[in-house]
Amino acid sequence: MPHAKRDYKAEYKKFQSSAKAKKDRAARNAANRKKKCPPGYEVHHKDGNPRNNTASNLTCRKKSKNRGGKGEGGRRKGVAHNYPSNRKTRSTGKRKV
Repeated sequence: MPHAKRDYKAEYKKFQSSAKAKKDRAARNAANRKKKCPPGYEVHHKDGNPRNNTASNLTCRKKSKNRGGKGEGGRRKGVAHNYPSNRKTRSTGKRKV
C-alpha cells in the first residue's frame, strides 16, 4: 500500500510558522549560543521549557537521547513527528497501533 504524500507546506504553516513556534525556536537558538556543547551533543532544557535559558536549566545531552523516543527529552507529539497513523514501522513492516 503506497504512503500518502506529505504536504510539507501545510505542515510548516500549521506547526513551524505559528508565533509560539517562532518564539520557541528563537529561545532554543539562544540556548545553543549560550551553552557550547561538544560535537554529537546538543543543549537540553531540563524542565522541557525551551524558553527557560537559565544556566541551571541547560545541560548537554547526546542527540539520540535528546531527540528520541518516549518520556522526558523527546520531541512533542504532533510537532516533530506528525506522520499519518497508518505509517508502517521500518524494522518489522507492521503497522503501528
